[in-house]
Amino acid sequence: MSKSVYESPLSSRYASDEMQYIFSPDKKFSTWRRLWIALARAEMELGLPVTQEQIDEMEAHITDIDYDLAARKERELRHDVMAHIHTFGASCPKAMPIIHLGATSCYVGDNTDIILMREGLELVRDKLVRVLAALADFADKYKTLPTLGFTHFQAAQLVTVGKRATLWMNELLMDLDEVEHRIASLKLLGCKGTTGTQASFLELFEGDHEKCRELDRRIAKEMGFDATVPVSGQTYSRKVDAAVLAALSGVAQSASKFATDLRLLCHLKEVEEPFEKSQIGSSAMPYKRNPMRCERICSLARYVMADAANPAFTAATQWFERTLDDSANKRISVPEAFLAVDAILNIYQNVVSGLVVHEKVIEKHIMEELPFMASENIMMDAVKRGGNRQELHERIRVLSQEAGRNVKDLGLSNNLIDLIAADPQFGLSREELTAHLEPARYIGRCPEQVEDFLRECVCPVLEAHEAALGGRAVELKV
Repeated sequence: MSKSVYESPLSSRYASDEMQYIFSPDKKFSTWRRLWIALARAEMELGLPVTQEQIDEMEAHITDIDYDLAARKERELRHDVMAHIHTFGASCPKAMPIIHLGATSCYVGDNTDIILMREGLELVRDKLVRVLAALADFADKYKTLPTLGFTHFQAAQLVTVGKRATLWMNELLMDLDEVEHRIASLKLLGCKGTTGTQASFLELFEGDHEKCRELDRRIAKEMGFDATVPVSGQTYSRKVDAAVLAALSGVAQSASKFATDLRLLCHLKEVEEPFEKSQIGSSAMPYKRNPMRCERICSLARYVMADAANPAFTAATQWFERTLDDSANKRISVPEAFLAVDAILNIYQNVVSGLVVHEKVIEKHIMEELPFMASENIMMDAVKRGGNRQELHERIRVLSQEAGRNVKDLGLSNNLIDLIAADPQFGLSREELTAHLEPARYIGRCPEQVEDFLRECVCPVLEAHEAALGGRAVELKV
């Protein structure tokens, strides 16, 4: 490709070859030709003057598209569909008289868009499953490893590293449900004509309404769909695009949440994304190890979430049976949302598959906070030995503030246990107090929750989509 013209980073840097092919000119225009063939075949079978010889000729030229001729014709005719009809006809002179018979431009344009979105969603679904599988391995491995929980990014009760991963997974399961719903609910536009009335086909079939209905059914079946939309204007409702991009936005939101958490954990030096041997973190600061992959997820996710507004505005401003202010926007917003989500999931899987957990740093951070968290248990222990709960509560409050000053103002270690041990009101030795500092005592049901979640929620999904789990590890372009 020429380096003197703009190229989309989504193609050159981020998206996979599989997703790029789905939205490529080859895929788009060969699908147009397949739709023209499906139309011609159905019309022949329903009695119109279309021959098998014409269909055979069209089938022989599905992929040999003369793009130079198509470009010349579009400059001449100022109409992309007519340009490709003439281009197809140049290869199929016998079929030329019946190509696009009775149809309007949206027959190929809209039906192709539905087909491509479904294939794109199927690829997104498979990649979601792969990310879930990688996270399941991670969650199971670290289901018992205590770590500080955070609320408001302030230290809170302990969780485990694996339990935290289930939160990321649960959101992805929600996204997977939505993506699968979208796949299942997509319907072809079918052959509805210029204003959705099928008037041209009713004329071709000499007033036979059942043949008009059967035409839709046969085309849907040949293109792999169970049904066409029940009613339409010239186009399918643009709310379909809005719903599909909302599902993609949901994936982006979940991925960005994960990546943001990882960026914070990287700052804490507790969990880090993969960092290759020769990777450079900063051109100026050679010691740096920046979470650039997670930052890229967040960056692309922001784009997708903003992009999802495009079809929503388009759906809201369509006029009557159709208007063309959707076309230019739709050519950009829909494919780029798919390409960006594809890239996000590639990076997500790559990051999860190589996460680095620094257990000693995690333990250090726990022990800095655990004395505060253990204070209630210590108080209960002292009450059992005859102490006054209210007086002990006040003493712990005072001593906790003193320990907090030591940590925050003097940069010292948390000495709350030493302060309590030295206070005769508690009547507990340092050894007895230290027994309360076992992190595993404060993780609640985290290990069991991970096991239950994996068994009941994740494993059935992975088993149902086992075919998606094959293949090699993700390699990022940059």
